[in-house]
Amino acid sequence: MEHSAVDPWPEPEERAAEAALRPSTLEEFEGQPRVSDQLGLVLSAAKHRGTTPDHVLLSGPPGLGKTTLAMIIASEMGVPLHITSGPAIQHPGDLAAILSGLVEGEVLFLDEIHRMSRPAEEMLYLAMEDFRVDVVVGKGPGATAIPIEIPAFTLVGATTRVGLLPSPLRDRFGFTGNLDFYEVDDLQSIVTRSSAMLGVGLDEASAHEIASRSRGTPRIANRLLRRVRDYAQVNNQGRVDLALTRAALELYEVDPLGLDRLDRAVLEAICTKFGGGPVGLSTLAISVAEEAETVQEVAEPFLVRLGFLMRTPRGRVATEAGWRHLGLTPPSSGDNPDLFT
Repeated sequence: MEHSAVDPWPEPEERAAEAALRPSTLEEFEGQPRVSDQLGLVLSAAKHRGTTPDHVLLSGPPGLGKTTLAMIIASEMGVPLHITSGPAIQHPGDLAAILSGLVEGEVLFLDEIHRMSRPAEEMLYLAMEDFRVDVVVGKGPGATAIPIEIPAFTLVGATTRVGLLPSPLRDRFGFTGNLDFYEVDDLQSIVTRSSAMLGVGLDEASAHEIASRSRGTPRIANRLLRRVRDYAQVNNQGRVDLALTRAALELYEVDPLGLDRLDRAVLEAICTKFGGGPVGLSTLAISVAEEAETVQEVAEPFLVRLGFLMRTPRGRVATEAGWRHLGLTPPSSGDNPDLFT
């Protein structure tokens, strides 16, 4: 089944559109002032010393700007950027090939770093500290480790699940930035900036409407903006107003709180098929015809953040607020003792 218009893992053509809207400097990077200020200090100090910046670990949900910050770090330091991901590095040789090909001062962006294999991870420890990798030649008692010096580089690791990183790896990062969900005002500024770059005549009320339905995530805000633009173009409209924006978002099944088709399907399944819960993740995923990982990573965190769903030791439970958002009457606690506890 296809993901909805607010799926946080975009298709390649969506990535290209998003890349054009990315801020290119820390001054343009809105919504994360604490991380921006701290990272700016790290980069300025490195420039002053004439050295490569400390390794940087960025954590937070998808779509908040981890990749953008990696690009900004390389741009601010005036060095190349090499992008790869944890799932692509399953053997130490994969990592050794990447590291040996870096140039002096280059930024290596390692997305989903928590999904890197353990043998490659252990090789990364030495590379981060001593800028050296040991390549093992041969097998068994006759195996020989050949040390290979690599240029000084800055590793920028990104993860959505920082708890899965082992302590030895986390401790080797000189700076850790935790990205939080954005406030509506910050998202409104991002939407306004993006609309100007896309040539969309967007008024303030429409920008606020898009921002308020974007789940605190710039990637989703920019995607909804592009869908509103498409709707306006197809309907031969000029300037985008609030009525048109709401009509477009309704067409794409994004409700006033930002819930999309998958969110509502999950919530409705818990309430109508399972009496409010508790229900296990795999059963819930089957009931909405989605992968369990998609339900857990895409829909569940947002529903929990809104207070519409709870995780309990026995499974997922819809809250009273979740029932009422769907226009349903919640059962009393006597009908289901697992509810509203």
